[in-house]
Amino acid sequence: MAFGAQESFPVMRPAVRETYGPSDLSREPVFAGGFINFGYWSAVDLTAPLGEAERIRSQQDLYRHVLDAAGPLGGQRVLEVGCGLGMGCTLALRERGPAAVTGMDIHPAQLERARDAHAGLLEEAPGRLRFVRGAAEGMPFGDGEFDAVVSVEAAQHFPDLAAFAAETARVLRPGGRVAVASFFAADDGAGRAAELAQLLDTFANGLDIARPVTALTGALTAAGLADARAGSIGPQVWAGWDTWLARSWAPDTWPRNFLRAYERGILDYHLVTAHRPPAP
Repeated sequence: MAFGAQESFPVMRPAVRETYGPSDLSREPVFAGGFINFGYWSAVDLTAPLGEAERIRSQQDLYRHVLDAAGPLGGQRVLEVGCGLGMGCTLALRERGPAAVTGMDIHPAQLERARDAHAGLLEEAPGRLRFVRGAAEGMPFGDGEFDAVVSVEAAQHFPDLAAFAAETARVLRPGGRVAVASFFAADDGAGRAAELAQLLDTFANGLDIARPVTALTGALTAAGLADARAGSIGPQVWAGWDTWLARSWAPDTWPRNFLRAYERGILDYHLVTAHRPPAP
């Protein structure tokens, strides 16, 4: 069984270590139901009052959108990179009928929370769900171990997209598929990172990294994956996210700048897909 090139575990960047460790972002009211994503709001009426049920629906629907893009998953082996509390893993198990789902995260505190949150399911369905510590740039799995790799709102944290793409290509079987949802800078022009850092604290403190979506599609192609494509889902993300934020955050506070950055054309949310070519 071959594993990734990195034998020593990479050091977490300080902002990631703090945000998903002691700070525990999942406890913030803006993230409901144990999910940590901005949401996919196409099925939510934004003109009506929003409650926790609508917020959870938006986060579940973002996962559903990504899982749909990964192709039919019945009987498949699925890996989620950056699984957090594992809510997306269990949604996939409930709704898509995979043979097994592996949630991988770099942060041991997140994995502990995931195992606690899903202790019953881990006991009831041994072999169908597991949580493993690993980095996007060095995955502790064998070559061709998975039929599908998904990642939901985690790639903005990955320090090395080329290494992530290479590892994804390695752990996918021939014919396997990857689907990634995350937000990206509009381009890599001079000053773009500074512009986003001025608007958004998460770019200023290093939690999020400013890169264009072409950095990921190019990395996937360079890693040998085929048909790497990116499509904007910003219209289904930003308005709903800002409407939800408006319940707790004033218009002049930094979290409301995500929508402003999108409207100014310097940030967008994308769904990225590719597949490993079938064996000859």
